[in-house]
This record gives sequence, structure tokens and C-alpha cells, in this order.
Amino acid sequence: MEFIYLAAVKIYGAGIFIASFFNDKAKKWVHGRKNIFRSIDHSLRDKKEKRIWFHCASLGEFEQGKPIFESIRLNYPEFKFVVTFFSPSGYEARKKDSIADYVFYLPLDGPRNARNFIRLVQPAMVFFVKYDFWHFYIRELKEQKIPLYFISASFRPSQVFFQWYGIFFNKMLRRVTHFFVQNQESLELLYRHSISQVTVSGDTRFDRVYQNSLDVKSFSGIEKFCDRKKIFVAGSTWQADDKIIAEFINRSHEDFKFIIAPHEIKEMQINNLIKSIYKKSICYSQLNNDRDTEAQVLIIDNIGMLSSLYRYADFAYVGGAFGKGLHNILEAVVFGKPVFFGPHYQKFPEARELVGNKTAFSISSAADLKFKIDELTAAPENIEKIKTAEKKYIEKNRGAANIVMNYLKLNFIQK
Repeated sequence: MEFIYLAAVKIYGAGIFIASFFNDKAKKWVHGRKNIFRSIDHSLRDKKEKRIWFHCASLGEFEQGKPIFESIRLNYPEFKFVVTFFSPSGYEARKKDSIADYVFYLPLDGPRNARNFIRLVQPAMVFFVKYDFWHFYIRELKEQKIPLYFISASFRPSQVFFQWYGIFFNKMLRRVTHFFVQNQESLELLYRHSISQVTVSGDTRFDRVYQNSLDVKSFSGIEKFCDRKKIFVAGSTWQADDKIIAEFINRSHEDFKFIIAPHEIKEMQINNLIKSIYKKSICYSQLNNDRDTEAQVLIIDNIGMLSSLYRYADFAYVGGAFGKGLHNILEAVVFGKPVFFGPHYQKFPEARELVGNKTAFSISSAADLKFKIDELTAAPENIEKIKTAEKKYIEKNRGAANIVMNYLKLNFIQK
């Protein structure tokens, strides 16, 4: 099975290489890994320092892990931080983040790459945020007796780890030093498969979005654009989401304004979005604070603003759930906003819970979205109830970072 796994990883890498000739993201993925070991060696060679390695698949996992990074930095400043990303979207956005001393792409999994990477980095301990289960890295850490922790992990019975044919993948879980999982269901599932190194910590995203809400950014251009209208913010949208949002905008009343922040800033996607919207649209990069307030649609053509934009929303839409993965709805929930998303949200505990509490809403069409917003607009007292319930929900679920830190202080990290 190990041979099949390695072959699959190599085929995946080859596919990305071929795609790099016509896809910008794949090109960054490939070019970022060129001479990666030489770059790591040059950065770390001959430095007498203790290091912690944090791995994040992409930008969302980095933000999810940041409360842990900051807590360890505060309590143990003698450690240097090595942060790795699998995806270019995470690396490009956070390669200069002050929390990290070193930022690299993670070399593709394999016995030689795992051995060389760990030899160069020499981490005292390792944290993987949520997922990214790489067999050879996990095995090498286990063989070298380097503690490996998974933060904010979440498991479901349908995952390959728990199938009769998933013994190879199940062994990865057994090699992990400790899991900090989001919920009781994940703990019980792991226990049923004789994996007992587990603590229910909750999801560190609650800590992160709460921190962000206390230090939220203001944008004078956005405020002038809003012009005291009702504001609909759509964040992290993909093409399937854009189709729904454009149809909704075209059906909307004049007293609404719209802010759309696509997940990926691609010129073709933005141009297609503008063409599909009949109302006057403008990109943020072209916004003139004094002249363009008559535009009804503002498209954010940069990365890094979204978590602060939800503060301006009366209603929020979060993309991804017409595809495989819903993006972070807690960034909107923390501001007490009614949140909408597509139908494929069952993998996300917070989405399931909020839908069950009727403080977030799954929609399947533009007509569905318009009907629900009209219904809420006609009953503003229900919007106030949603705001109160969401604030309580965030408060109830904060504290994951403290649970993780208390465990580490008691068991492994020592000054």
C-alpha cells in the first residue's frame, strides 16, 4: 500500500507540473518548490536555536492555527517558528507574516523529502492545523520521536481512516502524539477505533474571529460606498456562487448595495462576474472615494480585507458550499450577521449547528436567497434575535487555544 500511496503522490505532483504551463496557481506551486532544500539549508544552517514547525494546508488553516501560534510565542519566546504551506494561496498571503521566523512551501511527501526536511529543520515539536495527513512526514516524526500534534481536527465516519480498506491511513492516526479535536463526535469516533490520544478542545477559529472582531479594520472608501444602504456581503465566492449572487443582485431592490470578495482574484472571473450583473459595478482598486458612491456593486480585487468587510453587512453570504467545501462562516457570525451559503455544508459542524438553530441558512438558488432575505427584512425582530444568538454562540465556543496551551504546559513544553 505504501508503494501505491507514493505512486499516487508522484502522479499528483506530475499533474501539477503539467498544469503549471497554463495555470498560474499551479505554476506558483511548482516554482515555489524549486531548490526548496537549498533554500531551507541556506536559511537555517549553523543557527543554534530551538524550533517549532507549524504546517498549514492553506491560508484558512493558518488563520485557524494563529491563536495557538501567538500563545506559544507569548509563553515561549525562545522558540523560532518554521511555518510551511502546501498551497500557494497560503504561502503568498502569509510569507511575510510577523508570527513566523521562516516560511517555506512543504516539499511533496516522500521518504527522501520527509527525511531531508526534518533533518534540516530539526523541530522540537510539530503542529499540523486541522488536516493534511502526509504518510512519510508522519512516519519520520514518529521514528525520530518528535511530538506531532493536530490542532482543531475534525473526523467523520465516512473518511478513509475508518473504512475496512483504510488500514494504511488509519496507521497515520496512531503515529500522531495527540489530537485536539473540535467536538465530542470526533473524540468518540477515534476512541471506537482505539485511538485514545485525544482531547476535545473545540475549534481555534472561534478564538481567531473573536480576536479579529476586537481589532477590526475600517475602510473609508467602503464606508462611503455603503452610503447608509442595506449591505449584502458575499465572501470567498467561486463561479458557482457568483452565478447565484449575480442573479440575486439582478432581482434586488435599489435600496441594497453589494460587496463581493471572490475566493481567487482572477481577471477572467471578475470580468465574467461584472458582465453577468446588470447594475453598475466597480472594482475596489478603481474606487474613487468621492465619485463612485453611485455604483451598486463593489468587487474586491485584492486579498486580506474580507474578515473586516463583514462588519458592514446586513446580510452575509459565504461561498464554497456549491462545491466541495464551505469557507469560514464564523468571520461573519462573529459580527452577528444572518449568514447564507449553498447546500453542501454537512462536513462543517458549525454550519450544521447554526442551521439547526436557524441563525444561518442554506440556499439552493437565487430565488431561495431572495425569499429568505425578504422574509427577514419584513421581520427585523428576528434579525435582532439572530444577532444575539450568534454572539452567544461565539462566546460559548471560545477557549480552544487555552485548552491546547494548558495541555502542552502540563505534558510536554518545558522551559
